Parts: sequence; structure tokens; C-alpha cells
Amino acid sequence: MRAITVNQTGGPEVLTLSEVPDPVAGPGELLVQAAAIGVNFIETYQRTGLYKMPLPFTPGSEAAGTVLAVGEGVTGFVAGDLVATAEARASYADKFIVAAEAAVKVPTGIHPETAAALPLQGLTAHYLATSAAHPQAGETVLVHAGAGGVGLLLTQILTARGVRVLTTVSTDEKRKLSLGAGAAEAMNYEGFAERARELTGGQGVAVVYDGVGKDTFDESLKSLRVRGEMVLFGGASGPVPPFELQRLNAGGSLSITRPSLGHFLLTPEERAWRYGELFEAIAAGDLDIRIGARFPLTDAADAHRALEGRKTTGKVILTV
Repeated sequence: MRAITVNQTGGPEVLTLSEVPDPVAGPGELLVQAAAIGVNFIETYQRTGLYKMPLPFTPGSEAAGTVLAVGEGVTGFVAGDLVATAEARASYADKFIVAAEAAVKVPTGIHPETAAALPLQGLTAHYLATSAAHPQAGETVLVHAGAGGVGLLLTQILTARGVRVLTTVSTDEKRKLSLGAGAAEAMNYEGFAERARELTGGQGVAVVYDGVGKDTFDESLKSLRVRGEMVLFGGASGPVPPFELQRLNAGGSLSITRPSLGHFLLTPEERAWRYGELFEAIAAGDLDIRIGARFPLTDAADAHRALEGRKTTGKVILTV
């Protein structure tokens, strides 16, 4: 089968199309024929060596496709099921392996590309809105990168719950997308803390969801109200430097958390609950999954270039 392999770390050009043996489902696993594959920033970090990986490797953890075979001991899945996952192994390929407990059946009527675009960003948006912080109806929050894949989904989930969402964006096109997702205002990054306070009568926002990191961190803290919550869930601009914890006291007894998705998928029941709410929202028309760019598997390098160049909105996928 075809697979993208990384034999040495570096730029997008190190993503090489190779012929490799078909994987085999072991006990508790599914072998899946990929239909579409999610592309995520973590794979660019692995490719460059920022996140260490044993070489050579095939990137990817997110995909949707049709079950070809089930491993020993697997129940609840049969060949022919359409499944999705954010927890596969080496999904930049024609076929991939995933633990059965980490896969979910895709309901009838949801397109495989939508199913591939949902898991990582959808589950992230769900745990951010529901578990990492707890904004209430009528409160105001700030979501950075409002036109990004997580930003668009998080805005939709929060506004459906009656939360007022402010976002930051970098272009007029992205502003329109963010407002279309339900944002009350989509601001420029420059001066966003001051603007957020203006829009909250000087109090500040209840929660800041910050996946940008270094470039927005200080102003994000300044945006928070007394006892506000900072959710730092990524570092697209780089990691946040060490800072003095006393700043949280001085800012108004602020709290900060640095969550990651895996800690919010601890049991099959939790995973099923999060996926179930997302699929229900899609079926009801309350959650729009925006696919901003599609690339064939053979053009994985171009997909990485587009993602790293901030030339995309919504989700980037590879098609097989």
C-alpha cells in the first residue's frame, strides 16, 4: 500500500510517498481502509523534530474509513463499518490500524470527509467548552484564532449554550467566517485585551481559550476578569516562557490550565459521550464542519506547507 514516510526530520519535502506492506490488525484492533485523513499541527512538529519520533515513521492519528478486518477479541465492529478516530497509528496511508476502543462508528448520513475532519478538532472543542473550563450562559469568553478549525467549532458549541463569544482573527476573510460561526465580535490581534475589556464594561472575560501561545499569552491574562480562567491548549506561535505565578494573584485571583485531549478521553464512556454529542449536533444542523482545504495523499507536503503558512481556515484533510 501507499504511505507517507519521514526518513529524516526537516521541511515538508521530507514527506515521502512510499510503498510499504499492508498492516495487520492485532488483538483488539481494527484494520481500516482510509477514505480521508486529518492533517494537524502536531504532525508538523513531529516532521521537523520539535516532537521527537523514532525514524522512519508515518505521520497521522486522525482519519475515517471502512473497516476491512477486526482483530481477535473485538466486539461491536464488523467489516464494512464506517469509523472515525483521532487515535490511529500512521494514518497518512491507504490503510491504518486503530485500537477498537479508540474508534467510533460514524452515523448514517455523515460523509466520510466530515467524519475525518471532526475527531481531533471536534473533541478538542468539546472538552474545552465542557470540561477544561465552565463558562455559563450569559458570560463572555475570548477564543483566539476564531477562524481556525478548533475556533470555529468552539464558537458554535459555546454560542449554542448561550455563551457570548469574542474572537481574534488576522484577515477580513477570517473575520467573516468567525462571525458566521456565531462570534459576537471578531477582533484584530493588536490591542485585543483592551477591546475585550471595552466589550465587557471594563470587567474582562470569564475565560480565554488560547491555542496561539507565546504571542498572545500576556494580553490574554490582561483580558480576564477577576477569578477568570485561562485555558492554554496550544502554542502555534511558540511555547510560553516561564512566568511568575504571582501574576495570577495580581490579575485578580486568576487560574490557568494547560490541558491536552488525551486526558479528556480516559474511558470508552467519556469518548462515546463526546463523540455522541458532536454527531448529534451535526445531524441537527447545529454544528458545521468546515473543510478548508483538500489534498490528495500524494501531496501531503503541500498540505503541510498550507497549514504552516496559515493559508487555511477550518480543517485540512488528505483524500485517498
